[in-house]
Amino acid sequence: MSNALEEKNLDFDTIIDRRHTKSLKYDFYVERGAVKPGEDPSGLLPLWIADMDFKTSSFVQDALVRSAQHGIFGYSDTQDDYFRVLQGFYRRRHNYEIESPDWVTKTPGVMFVLGLAVKAYTNVGDAVIIQEPVYMHFVDVIRDNDRKVVSSDLVYGEDGRYHIDFEDFEKKIVDNNVKLFLLCSPHNPVCRVWTREELLRLGEICLKHHVIVVSDEIHNDFVFEGTHTVFATLGEEFANNSIIVTAPTKTFNLAGVQISHAIIKNPTLRNAFRHQIDATGYSQVSIQGILAAEAAYSKGDVWLDALLKYLKGNIDYTEKFIRENLKGVKLVPMEATYLAWLDFNGTGLTTEQVDDLILHKARLWLNSGTKFGKTGAGFQRLNLACPRSILEKALNRLKVALEAVQ
Repeated sequence: MSNALEEKNLDFDTIIDRRHTKSLKYDFYVERGAVKPGEDPSGLLPLWIADMDFKTSSFVQDALVRSAQHGIFGYSDTQDDYFRVLQGFYRRRHNYEIESPDWVTKTPGVMFVLGLAVKAYTNVGDAVIIQEPVYMHFVDVIRDNDRKVVSSDLVYGEDGRYHIDFEDFEKKIVDNNVKLFLLCSPHNPVCRVWTREELLRLGEICLKHHVIVVSDEIHNDFVFEGTHTVFATLGEEFANNSIIVTAPTKTFNLAGVQISHAIIKNPTLRNAFRHQIDATGYSQVSIQGILAAEAAYSKGDVWLDALLKYLKGNIDYTEKFIRENLKGVKLVPMEATYLAWLDFNGTGLTTEQVDDLILHKARLWLNSGTKFGKTGAGFQRLNLACPRSILEKALNRLKVALEAVQ
């Protein structure tokens, strides 16, 4: 493939200094609570927020450089070529046919979509169901919009993987008169790739009880075990009862350019959603978002395939290291995402002791599991999307800190 010769950013081992670039990950230790004002943050290794320490595809980088050199950043919008590359990417990599550009609403971010969906499809006081432990901002967009949070907690099985309690899911819907389901697929942080059968069962329950499904599929390109099933491909009824939320930002490390998509086949659901966008006063996405997405979707496959291979190597390294060196710690099998979900409950330490061990003894900045709901107690989320040498340093720090308290 000719792109293989042209893609320049295939070095994932070189450490890129991200400090002093206004990076949330590296420059906001105090503001994000990792250190107290006046404390020295040097030596604290940040592996928390879900962006990657890798340069994006050189095709994306070149597109943004050309835009900067042009020097005019006026109001912009997409044309037919944008839809064609978006359509081609999802057809090529996910066997999902986005049949019409009318289905696609461009938005600045996935959580923006989820928040507006809560407004569009529920009223104040209505119940919205999630599956904890889950990405923490699912709760925020429900609670901050004065809706009721209902969780059908995932079950942490003896096989070390998480499973859905379908009976509990349906009972919670009925008991709380749930109107909306925020689905995380693949699931962050528990790394599950939901099977087609699992999604069908969830979808059938939602159809039965008139619950609209908002499927956050932002991690859909990071699948290492099994196959990602786009919720809308389950069948016509499911496609008409759902919003599919996607973005190139997680896949191609573009969170800062802010572009995502709400793909809505049902015109009634689509119109209700767009009404909420109009109510915010928001109109066009940025020219940087448009150009970055076009380049990523049309020319980024070689970079993405190389990235996935590198990430799988990091996953395998982490699994082996934990098994051989971290007594009492388990890695939840990573079917998807680059965010490791580490179970410290076998160490004998309390949740507070684990948090202290990570931050103050190992000097690692991770996500404490409690941020993802009460069922996250005793867990930590570790971002593996970094050069292998950084990952090795982090895991060895953890080994030394853990051995000192065991």
